[in-house]
Amino acid sequence: MLTRPIFTAVFFLSFTTQMNIQAFKVISTSSNTHQNITGAAILQKSADVCRDHILEQGQNFVQPDPLTAETLAVACHSPASASTLKSVITDISSSNAKVDGKHVFDAEYHFDDESFERARNLITQGVSDVKASLKQKNYEYARQRLGETLHTLQDFYSHSNWIELGNRSPYSTLIKPSLPLDNLADVNTPTCSSCDDDCTGNILETIITQKKLTSGYFSLLSPNKPKGKCSHGGLGDLTSLVTPKGGINKDGTTTAHGSLHFVAANVATAATRDLLQDIREAAGNVEFLRLMGIFQSSSVLCFVVDTSASMTEEIAEVKRITSFIIDSRRGTMDEPSAYVLVPFNDPGFGPVYKTTDPAEFKTEVNALSAGGGGADDPEMSLSGLWLALAAAPLASEIFLFTDAEPKDTEMKSTVLALIESTKSTVNFMLTNPLTNTTRSLSNPVNQVYEDLAVASGGLAIEVPKELLPNATSVINGTSISSLVTIFQAVRDPGTVQLFSFLVDSSVENLTLYITGNSTRFTITAPSGQSQSSGQSDGSLAVIQSVVNFHMVQVKNSSQAGVWNIYMNSTQPYTLKVTGKSSINFQFDFVEVYQVPHPGYTVFKSRPRSDGNVTLLLSMLGSGSEVPTIVLLVEPSGSGFHTGLLEDVGNGDYLVTVTTVPKGEFFVRVIGQTNSSSTSDYHSFQRQSSTRHRASSFGVTAVRNGTWFPGQLFSIAFTVATNSSYSNYTVTARNSGQYNMTFPSSLTTGSDGRANGVVELSTPGNATAGTEVILTIEVTQPETNDTNYAFLRLAVSRAVAPPAGLALSLWLSAGTLLIGLVINK
Repeated sequence: MLTRPIFTAVFFLSFTTQMNIQAFKVISTSSNTHQNITGAAILQKSADVCRDHILEQGQNFVQPDPLTAETLAVACHSPASASTLKSVITDISSSNAKVDGKHVFDAEYHFDDESFERARNLITQGVSDVKASLKQKNYEYARQRLGETLHTLQDFYSHSNWIELGNRSPYSTLIKPSLPLDNLADVNTPTCSSCDDDCTGNILETIITQKKLTSGYFSLLSPNKPKGKCSHGGLGDLTSLVTPKGGINKDGTTTAHGSLHFVAANVATAATRDLLQDIREAAGNVEFLRLMGIFQSSSVLCFVVDTSASMTEEIAEVKRITSFIIDSRRGTMDEPSAYVLVPFNDPGFGPVYKTTDPAEFKTEVNALSAGGGGADDPEMSLSGLWLALAAAPLASEIFLFTDAEPKDTEMKSTVLALIESTKSTVNFMLTNPLTNTTRSLSNPVNQVYEDLAVASGGLAIEVPKELLPNATSVINGTSISSLVTIFQAVRDPGTVQLFSFLVDSSVENLTLYITGNSTRFTITAPSGQSQSSGQSDGSLAVIQSVVNFHMVQVKNSSQAGVWNIYMNSTQPYTLKVTGKSSINFQFDFVEVYQVPHPGYTVFKSRPRSDGNVTLLLSMLGSGSEVPTIVLLVEPSGSGFHTGLLEDVGNGDYLVTVTTVPKGEFFVRVIGQTNSSSTSDYHSFQRQSSTRHRASSFGVTAVRNGTWFPGQLFSIAFTVATNSSYSNYTVTARNSGQYNMTFPSSLTTGSDGRANGVVELSTPGNATAGTEVILTIEVTQPETNDTNYAFLRLAVSRAVAPPAGLALSLWLSAGTLLIGLVINK
């Protein structure tokens, strides 16, 4: 039900015009969209589940009116969940939107071409995947598959004649694989007559009276369809030009059957609720609410720990800080929602331990012991970090403890790709500095760690072992719920500079983190009150300094307005300003298409540097936050690139930037709140923690079909550039460490494109719901320019095919689409 981006097959590269594909629209002010339908159903069903859960706890539940993420979180007695819930809705809706981009030619993903059996199989397999992932507590993949599955389910009500047959309730058979699909029009049965502008009555009366189920045929490439069949209709559907002409889709109010658009959207919303109820019944109330981000904080405790023989003191400190955080936050909104632990030494790393139970996590951490790996020899630290980034939720704060340099430096580019794609922050606690208690020199063997910390917006703290407990207070401060980044800057080489940043009245726990050697600074509040770095406990803040690390905890962070910090250092330094607030944003890089209906597809890779860059920006908070300026900010401070804002509804904005920084950049958002209180400071400022960069070429990958245990799974990918006959090297890695094959190099043809396939296998005894992160990295050796594709995969559990359905037909839903590339 979304407008799809234009794809083309390698055998038809001349077809480049962007056309409208069948689906409810992505961006519309006059029609219901997939986002509207999905968001409304999630809120409605979550309210039902939350009500039952609250009443079971013996508490009162007041039905929220109006029903929003903010009012529902309050009704659930969990107001801090509002941002998490809204973020989850955005993630599921984005996965829904991606289906049009990935499956433009696959009729079964949209119930086109009367592909009812295959489309229903996609739905039931998708629901099975969601349930299996929930059992493994892989919430991100469950949300991804839920969005994809909902797209196909919702399309049924716009693309079939279910509504025209007089139905005003969902077709429950679509989510029940054990039930047969009855009374389908066969391929030889005519279903439509021709129509021009008004297609309201073009479905044949015999089809209506006999209650035959049909759907429209659609093709961008060929006008062919079976004789007498209905078309989807609309610009771009070549089948609608062939008798019987016209169409039957209800994608918008101005489409072929647009008079039934809102009826179809309402029934699609009810069907979405029914599918969510099916998942709830299988998972239980608590797991369903976790899936939706309710009763969860956004904080995660994730440790990557060197367990070699020299790490006894560090492991003891990990145990201490783990117990402190778990015990002090139990029952509060800052209690972590997930716990991840990855040990490493040499030659081993892993396994990943992941849980939502704090007691189990404490037991696992307490079982750590130092031994093996050699004393201070290089360790497999980046491999351990790679597994943690793959296992942790998106936008996690990760802490790595080691006293050794990395042995696996070849993993750096993969780790960088995961940092960018997951938008996670990595902090390094390094106990191998060239230091005494009064003077610090950065240890050159830590350069890789420092580079990764800077790229993620994290900290690289170098302290001697005996001072490590003085530095781990940063873990307690940065692993809280609703942590936001207000400002961030990196100066290498260091410069004497005055920085200003805006603090709004919603911010609590205002904290500044500074790393650098021989660093001096002065902070000034909006009131004019100042304090220098030499005052450890002044009237404005408490400043804790440990070797190269300084943490400034402001005593009264309610001073809304412009703050200043004067950095007086010629040595390299980093500056990060954070606080606790419900106001934040999230974003994805997207490809936008305009003709004839605006839409987008989301990329999990670096954007192209040779054209416009567009972000889909989603505001998180009370619902009254409006961005006014969005900037791509160069870390050196030498340049700002301003985006053009377009409000697309539901707190979402398309931001188009015409020129892209040549190097790395942050995303900064400045906005206003629509608060009626005159005492509030209305302006706010937020910044992405992770650095991003553009690339001169694009990499796209498509996950098609279903990956069953013991089977080979193929992922097609494409490199696209403006340069013909360019050479590229390819590296692929998967977090499951399964066997796979891929081309080590590619050369683009005269059209500037090259295609490859990654083949991934898994053992026959793999557990359904097992999640695997796949990264495909592509490098142009001549320029050292790199881009990547990021995919989240999971092993599926086979769903028994309905009675009478041939196994070959059942498996055809997994047919691999090879050679499809995005038309830019």
